[in-house]
Amino acid sequence: MAAASSPRRRPVAVPVAALAALAVLVALAALALGRATPGGLQDHGAAQPVAPPLVAQPLWPDLAASPPPRPPATGAGTATQAPPQPVPDVTVPGRDIRTVDTRAVLAKDSTVSPEERRALDSCPVCEVRSPQFRDLTGDGRDELVVAVATPGPVVLHVYMLADDRLLPILQVEVLKGFSAATVGSDLWLYEPTGAFVRTSSHYQWDGVRLGLLERKVEDTGPIAGPGGGAANGSAQTPTSTPTAGPAVSPGAHAPVVPKPAAPDAGSGVVGSSPKAGVPVPVRPSSAPSEAKP
Repeated sequence: MAAASSPRRRPVAVPVAALAALAVLVALAALALGRATPGGLQDHGAAQPVAPPLVAQPLWPDLAASPPPRPPATGAGTATQAPPQPVPDVTVPGRDIRTVDTRAVLAKDSTVSPEERRALDSCPVCEVRSPQFRDLTGDGRDELVVAVATPGPVVLHVYMLADDRLLPILQVEVLKGFSAATVGSDLWLYEPTGAFVRTSSHYQWDGVRLGLLERKVEDTGPIAGPGGGAANGSAQTPTSTPTAGPAVSPGAHAPVVPKPAAPDAGSGVVGSSPKAGVPVPVRPSSAPSEAKP
């Protein structure tokens, strides 16, 4: 007699709604776990709209646009100037530039101005400052730095040694009360161009001469306000004006236009600072307005 077969179980149908509810619960649990776990997913709401970058909108588009400024290039501007020529009838004994007679060099240099020649003769208010020696070309040899104070400006000269001859590689007029320093092989000139304003000129060897690399102007003190205090609270940030190539021709004063930080105590300093006893001009404070009746 055949054994009776056990009844076959039928699969239980799971409602679709229950599966959907289960999926929602799993998603909520994962979101809660992400918020509680460092570095997990977090919902910060709707993303902020991204603004497009600002672009220039010309007011008069039909006008020709000005050319963009060109950065200074090494040796720029030297092609339009003749290379320095040796000072005639002057030789350096033993090729030691420290043995040079400064006044004899200036007397023979054809680029020296008539005002300087009067200073070399018998000008009572003129002065030929003691020569200074600095390596301004980076070749390990010193150059000769000379300053001639005339009744007007002071003229600074720099000569380099070429064999046993001297080449004038810089001639520039500066204001009285100027100072100068070398930072490495670069030359910095500082001029008091105002009561609380100083202009700094940076010169660098370009392979032919010392060329003007940049010029900066900065405030050196606060501007007195109506109450005697500082009107602006702090000095203005120095601005820089790049210059392509040597912008100072021999015998011509460089125009004053609107530093790295002043050289440290280890930098060599030449030139002169303002003389003691000379009063410093003070910028007048603004006068109070008259009271209306």
